[in-house]
Amino acid sequence: MKDRLLALEKESQLLEPSVDIQDQLQKLTHDYSDRFMSCISTQKAYQSFDKSVNKILDDPIGEEASNFEEIFQTIEHKIVPPGLNPSSGTHFGYIPGGGLFSSAIGDYITAITNRYAGVYFSSPGAVALETRLVNWMAELIGYPKSAGGFLSSGGSIANLTAIVTAREHAELKASDFSKAVVYLSEQAHHCVDKGLIISGMRECVKRNIPLDEHFRIKSVELAKQIQKDRAEGLIPWMIVASAGTTDVGAIDPLHEIAIIAQKEKLWLHVDAAYGGFFLLTDEGKAQLKGIELADSVVLDPHKGLFLPYGSGALVVKDVEKLAVAHRYDANYMQDTKMDGGMYSPAELSPELSKHFRGLRMWMPLKIHGVKAFRSALEEKRLLALYAWEKLNELEDIEVGPKPELTVFTFRWNPGGVKNLDELNQQVQNYMLADGRVFLSTTRINDEFRFRFVVLSIRTHLKEVEQFLQVFEEMKQKVLVSGL
Repeated sequence: MKDRLLALEKESQLLEPSVDIQDQLQKLTHDYSDRFMSCISTQKAYQSFDKSVNKILDDPIGEEASNFEEIFQTIEHKIVPPGLNPSSGTHFGYIPGGGLFSSAIGDYITAITNRYAGVYFSSPGAVALETRLVNWMAELIGYPKSAGGFLSSGGSIANLTAIVTAREHAELKASDFSKAVVYLSEQAHHCVDKGLIISGMRECVKRNIPLDEHFRIKSVELAKQIQKDRAEGLIPWMIVASAGTTDVGAIDPLHEIAIIAQKEKLWLHVDAAYGGFFLLTDEGKAQLKGIELADSVVLDPHKGLFLPYGSGALVVKDVEKLAVAHRYDANYMQDTKMDGGMYSPAELSPELSKHFRGLRMWMPLKIHGVKAFRSALEEKRLLALYAWEKLNELEDIEVGPKPELTVFTFRWNPGGVKNLDELNQQVQNYMLADGRVFLSTTRINDEFRFRFVVLSIRTHLKEVEQFLQVFEEMKQKVLVSGL
């Protein structure tokens, strides 16, 4: 057995590369990163592709080691380029993730040191750092010292966790679910519906409250609906308000909704995954007034703080309610029971295996300072307004409401065209094939619309001007090809 163990040890030690091999891999990584970063401004925002990309499915995972240079060639030329490039400054679709270099350094250190960030006993520094970041976000919202939360993989898990916490706080039983009522907007992110299903609330009553001309919940209608539901023997339970909807960037009247929630004793959850970090700006604070009255808030640092994807957060006004909803116990965890003066993330979320997400957020804030993020957010707001005004000046463009944050919708309407949806889809097809600029599309009032979003850290005036130029070029292509 000893000889067998020594032989296996020799083979398994190949997983711990020598210093020379480490240097070689680090050089290949550094060189590729340099090439990627140095040409970001010239990369396409969208690279068309065909099913040949699926040849990756046939890539052998062999018994023996592969050539290092070939591995990096595959990454650089086959894996990364096809499709959407969220790192591009001309990515104006969806809500882009930023991909700050300083955040990537944090991720590298996290992976190298491999700290388990689930419980205080295992990594008190990691847990304390995550708690510090949550406390900073709580202060930004305007929450009291009783607040707490955790860093998540994104808004979907954060929203799901808020729903579970609200359900447990309301002491809803399975027999209540079909009578429990949640109030939201038809503009609410789809992950809220998904969260309701995953949390076992598929049968609950979902009330889409009427919206005003800016796609914001009408608080008067909300109050009426709650009263009506109570009179019918239902159980009003939770209100989901938005601080920056995905489609149009709408901000619901948070203060008015919060007053209703307090009066009716309903849990108020605010999905501020997109708009929350605009609280760093004076305009954002004014627009999000009332968010401090919510019971829970979701924010996505991979949106408003420009971090890489996989960076979300849930902050709850009373952390005890979050802890009660996610309490656990297991014999094999007995060694971890230690009072560190703070909750561990595993006590506040569905995750036990917890990635140390704190460094990817902490390092950029420390390296650059909050002022740089505030300036970037103010710049993005003005860039969106600039683009909206330029399009609004054009007679053949129909623009949606002026952006409250950095999102608005529009469509091309040159007049005399019966099928505007098809016309605008033609423009989108040309834009995807061209690739210099990426826009996403949606349907508003059952009409095809372009969504213009500014939230890439690399989007500046030059990129917005490029968008205006490229969109005009694509319109001309459609005209030449025939309406």
